[in-house]
Amino acid sequence: MIDRLVSNIQKTKAPIVVGLDPMLSYIPEPVKAAAFAESGETLEGAANAICRFNKAIVDAVAELVPAVKPQIAMYEQFGVPGLAAFKKTVDYCKAKGLVVIGDVKRGDIGSTSEAYAVGHLGTVTVGSKTFLPFDEDFATVNPYLGSDGVKPFLKVCEANDRGIFVLVKTSNPSSGEFQDRLVDGVPLYEIVGEKVREWGEELLGECGYSRVGAVVGATYPAMGKRLRELMPKTFILVPGYGAQGGKGKDLVHFFNNDGLGAIVNSSRGIIAAWKQEAYAKYGEEGFAEAARAAVLAMKEDIDQALNAG
Repeated sequence: MIDRLVSNIQKTKAPIVVGLDPMLSYIPEPVKAAAFAESGETLEGAANAICRFNKAIVDAVAELVPAVKPQIAMYEQFGVPGLAAFKKTVDYCKAKGLVVIGDVKRGDIGSTSEAYAVGHLGTVTVGSKTFLPFDEDFATVNPYLGSDGVKPFLKVCEANDRGIFVLVKTSNPSSGEFQDRLVDGVPLYEIVGEKVREWGEELLGECGYSRVGAVVGATYPAMGKRLRELMPKTFILVPGYGAQGGKGKDLVHFFNNDGLGAIVNSSRGIIAAWKQEAYAKYGEEGFAEAARAAVLAMKEDIDQALNAG
């Protein structure tokens, strides 16, 4: 799967992942009105609105980007109908040729971790039949229960040609409360980065990168540079661009000299672009076109930064 992600990046020339994190406040009133007319002001109505919104966004940007990243919490908040919308979103994106990174941040041990891995990246057998439950291509994983929580995912990834992105240095302001703490003089995030490199050594794709990736926030470029050195064959998923303050110039050291090695996420900066002053001309009805314009602007920003670097 890492080979397909790299292939998609090379084809689009855009190391960008669109975060499909649809809060109802991001969805224009005409879309919600149509969904509520069909399904009522219910959880089902909210799920209907999400599916309509996501479909329009994906249709507008699918040819421009290699991957999408739906954040499952934005769907879970609407209960079972929301999870159904998550699954429909995954299926639609895959049908459009996009790599799907399930932002699920799972982390447990033993049979629980295995069940999470199977549910999101593997297959489950029911009687004589086998199913792909959620069927993402990658999933985000929390490593802070240690190898017991990650190894079940590695097993499923190897069996099903899937991948994971392990949280190493996250983009949020309080991440340093734990991740920056020194252990024998070494920051904890560096220790986790070294484990990510170790976990991925046996899962290299033909492209030279591992199916075990890392999550490192754009808001910490100096730490990203150090982690790039520690994990040369690890693909880095970079959140924090745009709405959280990350800029193209902050991303240079996340990439390798081959121009690969990182994929940058933007969520509300793209899907809610229509609410920004810069894209106000598109209006509510043009929300998908605004998202497309935001992707093109992000691509240009990253291109300029990498070429300057």
